[in-house]
Amino acid sequence: MEEKKLDVNSIIGFGLIFVILIWVMYNSQQSEVEEKAKQAQKEQVEAKKPQVTSIQKVETDSTATVTDSLKVLQQKSALGAFAYSASLPSANNDFTTLENEVVRLKIANKGGYIVEAEMKGFEQFTKGSGKQVHLIKEGNANFNIELKTNDNRSLNTQDMYFEPTVSKDGENQVVSLKLKAGNNQFLEYRYVLKPNEYMLDFAIRSQGLNTVLNTSNPLNLDWQIKTYRNEKSVSYENRYTELIFEYEGGKDDYLGQGSSTSDEPVDVSYIAFKQHFFTSILLTDTPFEKAVVVSENLVKDEEKDTLFTKQFKASVPLAFQNGEVNYNMNWYYGPTDYHILNKYDKNLDEIVPLGWGIFGWINRYIFIPTFDFLILFLPFGIAIIVLTILVRIAMSPVTYKSYLSQAKMKVLRPEIMELNTKFGKDPMKKQQETMKLYSKAGVNPMAGCLPALLQIPVFYALFSFFPSAIDLRQKSFLWADDLSSFDSVINLPFYIPFYGNHVSLFPILASIAIFFYMKMTTGDQAMSAPPQEGMPDMGKIMKMMIYLSPIMMLFFFNNFASGLSLYYFISNTITIGIMLVIKNYIIDEKKIHAQIQENKTKPKSMNRFQRKMQEMMEEAEKQKNLKK
Repeated sequence: MEEKKLDVNSIIGFGLIFVILIWVMYNSQQSEVEEKAKQAQKEQVEAKKPQVTSIQKVETDSTATVTDSLKVLQQKSALGAFAYSASLPSANNDFTTLENEVVRLKIANKGGYIVEAEMKGFEQFTKGSGKQVHLIKEGNANFNIELKTNDNRSLNTQDMYFEPTVSKDGENQVVSLKLKAGNNQFLEYRYVLKPNEYMLDFAIRSQGLNTVLNTSNPLNLDWQIKTYRNEKSVSYENRYTELIFEYEGGKDDYLGQGSSTSDEPVDVSYIAFKQHFFTSILLTDTPFEKAVVVSENLVKDEEKDTLFTKQFKASVPLAFQNGEVNYNMNWYYGPTDYHILNKYDKNLDEIVPLGWGIFGWINRYIFIPTFDFLILFLPFGIAIIVLTILVRIAMSPVTYKSYLSQAKMKVLRPEIMELNTKFGKDPMKKQQETMKLYSKAGVNPMAGCLPALLQIPVFYALFSFFPSAIDLRQKSFLWADDLSSFDSVINLPFYIPFYGNHVSLFPILASIAIFFYMKMTTGDQAMSAPPQEGMPDMGKIMKMMIYLSPIMMLFFFNNFASGLSLYYFISNTITIGIMLVIKNYIIDEKKIHAQIQENKTKPKSMNRFQRKMQEMMEEAEKQKNLKK
């Protein structure tokens, strides 16, 4: 065979292949160099990002995954002008934390509202539980503004991402969160937290949104909270959990304790979602034109419904002014403490249920200052006992007047019985003669009732004071570990309706004391009260109350504050002692009888009331004779 030789064309072909291989290798190396350069540049950019300050603590939610990023991308087409905000780096599930000596608040980028409010220094349920009181946590609260755009879109701020900016104004911590529609178009929430304060400054304002939003109608603001149970007794706490609001320039009102209640006040200046000892309040400098407030009871079964107490909702309009929204407001997340709320001079002390009218006046100006003074140097349980002693000493003249009147009526009872027998068939004549006997003897049958009526304001004021005294919360005395809650000594393996699943000792002691007190007072009244023809036998009714009242108190107070039961136990015990002293050492029934007989011999002028009663009875007798 003939051997092949390399020609010129073959040499040129091999040369071209060599050149192509060299070019491919060179470009591959260049791509690798460029990739490394890009990676280095990215790392430099990350290193230059600003670090979180001591005020701003950003926490990334563990649930923020690729799904959240996809949601943001899906929202852009629906957000219209606000799609700009969804493109910012803050469009994630991060948080900004504001914290001072008394409260810690966490604000979410998504929605721009407070998603956690922790009360420092307050433990949940019992002292030593290790669980801090949270007014807001784990999604129990919501704050939303509905935005109506010019292109007929309806957007909710709770679903949109705000851009946070943290700064300081002196010692105050400031967080501004902006929902942006453009560089100079935004809706802003501004929070300012001061040192040692539960109250925050809060502002809502818009800029440049008059071209984006439909300003013909106000924006609608919705605020909701499901209140966590924080105390031992869910039923007792729920009794004092209620929605309160101020309207029409200083009036205040509240929603009742029904399963679902609502109201629509106007010119509203604050709305308070009050729990027993803690409160969430929204205040505004510019009153809301109107509001819709709703309260729903979540405790249907006290054995099972023990996580939440009530669901509160409030809806208010935010009016536009010159095409923009501008409201200066405040948030309060803190204890329902009369001293703290009263110092703000915003009528917030009305949130503390001290009683209306004279009852609240007695608490504000007598009992609160007195108790504040006593707890400066006395344990809380001893302070309650000393306060009780002071009250009973102050009321002892009234007790004396009441017992003296009962003693006089008891002395007159035989003569009244004679009149009942003599004029049994003529009720009008019997009444006339009975009134003459009272007048001659110098006895007023109403004198025993009036002192009792004078004690009612004090009784009711203290009934309101003790459940409202946050100072008693988790303070112990003897076997009671919390004077603001029940003092359980026995836990029952079953639940008794209207009583509970435990036995409290102070209510038992108070019931025993009230039994002996009523035995002494009501028993004497039953003996002294003359029977009236055609009327119920008051003696039997009073005797029945002697046994019924202690039983009612035993059931009613089993879940109440042990401090209140302690007061009633000490109060009734002291009253029994005072009455024994009055009966055995001050009042002498023989002397009273002698004095009454002496009064009968003296001419007695009638007062206007007695004279009027006499004339009325005489006229009635005259009409009766004419009919005959």
